[in-house]
Amino acid sequence: MTSQEREPGELPVVAVLGASGFVGSAVTAALARLPVRLRAVARRPSGVPGGEPGRTDVRTADLTRAGEVADAVAGANAVIHLVTHSGGWRAAENDPSSRAVNVGIMENLCEVLRRDRGESPAPLVVYAGAASQIGLPPERPIDGSEPDHPGTAYDHHKLAAERLLKEATAAGAVRGASLRLPTVFGHVAAPYAADRGVVAFMIRRALAGEPLTLWHDGTVKRDLVHVEDVAQAFVAALDHPDALAGGHWLLGAGRGDPLGDVCRTVSELVAARLGKPPVPVVSVAPPESAPATDFRSVTIDSSSFRSVTGWRPRIPLRVALERTVAALAEAHAT
Repeated sequence: MTSQEREPGELPVVAVLGASGFVGSAVTAALARLPVRLRAVARRPSGVPGGEPGRTDVRTADLTRAGEVADAVAGANAVIHLVTHSGGWRAAENDPSSRAVNVGIMENLCEVLRRDRGESPAPLVVYAGAASQIGLPPERPIDGSEPDHPGTAYDHHKLAAERLLKEATAAGAVRGASLRLPTVFGHVAAPYAADRGVVAFMIRRALAGEPLTLWHDGTVKRDLVHVEDVAQAFVAALDHPDALAGGHWLLGAGRGDPLGDVCRTVSELVAARLGKPPVPVVSVAPPESAPATDFRSVTIDSSSFRSVTGWRPRIPLRVALERTVAALAEAHAT
């Protein structure tokens, strides 16, 4: 962990931007167990399970305002930037406010840290990028060496924010690293942290007794990683600022799981929990708005990040699915 502006024995300050979100809630829960002073910043109040009052500072802020960004990160030794527009990739296509969140916050953050740069080591900034930034993936595992040709506005935003961070790193204002996330899924016990991804969507459909629909024949693969494992990747990054700075690093399990198999497992697990027959898994015609990347398999080779940090996903896929089904079933019943 960086020692910027702290005395020997003083706990480092880690500011988490987007702390109330899906990944943010998991990251703050993981950090609350560590010897750090945790600053959880979000648009809405975010509880931190297990956070000690003397070491946990929960703040609300509109991070599209540069002044509020400056307050949020003042004196921080490390910043974890997890903020993304709540509407996801679909909103980015049509909502002009998406760029202010997806790119504008990084612009503000880099400007603030560049302006406030002191003599001590530059703060570490760990950003949540997306594996989808490359655009259409090749027919092989991706490892981060591929050229980027983003195909959606959301991925253009992600890439633009990542480039801003790399530029600020090259200028010496920060030590920035982008962790490009795979398909993250799971459940966290936080009021504003619902998982809106494909796995949670299918589980909720199965709980409602609705068929699970695929826009393809089910052989398209996704690299699925549980949100708690992803949170541990951000924790691992904090211990290797200089080795990671200036780069983008892919996270993944390295499997590539066929979505048809995942949906059938979800249907089976939900049926067993409810004591009902499994819902069918069927193929349907895709909507015209479906991006081409939805029909291309993704498997991620994260060996570069693993070699630096030692991180790897530890929760097996079926166990992760069982946990997620159990949590969403309980929420569905209340």
